[in-house]
Amino acid sequence: MEPQQRARFNADFSPEKYAALLHCVNETEKWPADFRISETPIYLTREFADEICEAAREIVRQVRTPQFRHHSQSAIPPGLSVPGETPHPLFLQVDFAVCAREAGGYTPRLIELQAFPSLYGFQFHLLGCMRRAFPAIPRTWTSSFSGLKDEGYLTLLRQAVLAECAPENVILLEIEPEKQKTRIDFACTETLLGVRPVCL
Repeated sequence: MEPQQRARFNADFSPEKYAALLHCVNETEKWPADFRISETPIYLTREFADEICEAAREIVRQVRTPQFRHHSQSAIPPGLSVPGETPHPLFLQVDFAVCAREAGGYTPRLIELQAFPSLYGFQFHLLGCMRRAFPAIPRTWTSSFSGLKDEGYLTLLRQAVLAECAPENVILLEIEPEKQKTRIDFACTETLLGVRPVCL
């Protein structure tokens, strides 16, 4: 962790500010978060963030090979292949755990890989709530590993999700979306992009 930002955040922390964060997260969208919200952001050093990004890029390089595509075809049960599948997904989530190395220090370890636009709306909402509740967080710090600023992030998200379509012609399809643990993300996506969650 980046020690200066960590120390600055700790000095500025109060239970009242955390309560304000929870209020912002849970009471400004139509559905609250169904999971615990951390009291603090994680301030990664540039070196560790680069290590995480490189690990993600390496995984993406591996899954883009013809060998992986051929191998993954056998994972789909007969009769469940979707016609017209694109060569690669539009979204790719690489989730990591931060693990201690035996020799000291930390390293990213893969938890899961999924091709679903998971939590993109919520993460942006959470960042805004963190900034409001804790004004000492520098505006230059972001949850975007690529360094995208707020408007650039929203522009890219709109382009990816909506393309040239009107929001009323795009849906987020889920089984009982109001009962899913990620329902707050569906609510945030609707607020940000106008895309409604629809039950299958």
